[in-house]
Order: sequence, then C-alpha cells, then structure tokens
Amino acid sequence: MKILIVEDDQKIRDYIHKGLKEAGHVVDLAADGEAGLHLASNEKYDVLVIDRMLPKMDGLSVIRTLRGSGNLTGVLILSALGDVDDRVSGLRSGGDDYLVKPFAFIELLARVEALGKRSAVANKTQQSAILTACDLEMDLLSRKVKRAGRFIELQAREFQLLEYLLKFKGQLVTRTMLLEGVWDYHFDPQTSVIDVHISRLRKKLGDADNSFIKTVRGAGYIIEDSF
Repeated sequence: MKILIVEDDQKIRDYIHKGLKEAGHVVDLAADGEAGLHLASNEKYDVLVIDRMLPKMDGLSVIRTLRGSGNLTGVLILSALGDVDDRVSGLRSGGDDYLVKPFAFIELLARVEALGKRSAVANKTQQSAILTACDLEMDLLSRKVKRAGRFIELQAREFQLLEYLLKFKGQLVTRTMLLEGVWDYHFDPQTSVIDVHISRLRKKLGDADNSFIKTVRGAGYIIEDSF
C-alpha cells in the first residue's frame, strides 16, 4: 500500500515510517498540516495516518478539508487525547479510526492494513458506479452526467437510456433490448418512443452529427469509446 504519515514529532514519524517500510509498504512523510494536506490532495494514497495536533493546520481541519473536497481515503487519527469526547470528535470530523498515543506499532499496522482493505473495496465500488465513453462520464451514485466537463441535466428516462447504452459500450444495442431494458416492454408497441428519446438525448449531449450515439440502420444503436 501507499501510505502518507502526517506527524510533527520526528521520533514518532521515523518510528512509524521504518515499521511500515519493513512491512512492505510505500511511505510518504509530512511534518505539518499544510504539507500533509497538499500531499493528500495531489497524490493517491491507500491510507492516511494523521496526527491530531499539528503545526500550521491541525489534523482535524486537514481531514475536514479533504472530506469536503470529496477525498474518501481511509484516515487513521493519532492523538495523545484519548477521552471519549476526543475520539468522537475525531471520528465525526471524518476520521475512520482513532489510535491513542503511546501505541504499539503492531496495533497501528493492523489498523492501517484493515483501513487499506476497506479503502480498496470502497474504491472498487466507486469505480464500478462510474460509466464513461469518450469525453462523457456518468456517475450512477450521484446521478450526474457530464461531457467535456459540462454537466448535463437529464430526465429520468433519458438517464436510464444513456445508462443502458453505456453499459453495452462498444456493442450493438437493438431496439428490442432497449424496449425491454429501459421501458420494460416485452412486446413492440409500434411507437416512436425510442426515436423520440434518442433524439432528445443527442440534443442534450450536443451530438448533432450522431457521432456519439451512432445509428446502425435497421438494427439499433451503439456507443463506442472513440469518435
């Protein structure tokens, strides 16, 4: 795993650094909150180990800022403050786990590795909830769609239609597949419902030349991952 340690006490920082490296992990270091926030915001880590009391910017402020920006990396808070209220405030600030100083390294290692496993599962889930093609991205959790950085408002049926086409990216999607998968019709109602919705969707996506949602005459539609 790749781990960031944000700790101002050099002895503790070096101690954790040495132990994690010996356990086979890649470790970056920061000695204050501002440096830690910069690294955590610009690099990809599996776990963050953040001391609560830091110079320049305290640990809880670092965590709140990261969470506010959408960074969901697992965080283990280190602190000499061990009262229930202290632990609760740390967890409510966005920390995932809390370890009180002094601590045994073997416990820290176990907590870090457990957080890493949870983060891996969360990342996999998050990635599977995002569909992409060319310059378009669809987030199934937030129900947001953007193309070339521009957010696009879709009606519920338009969202379902685009989602279905994206799930079969690179493959022909027949009209029968769309009727069953999007409208739950198990017969052909002999209407222009698909054509109308495809036309609306293309307009909203700025697909005036039909190069994004391509028509396969007499068969259906296809979205490919390149123009």
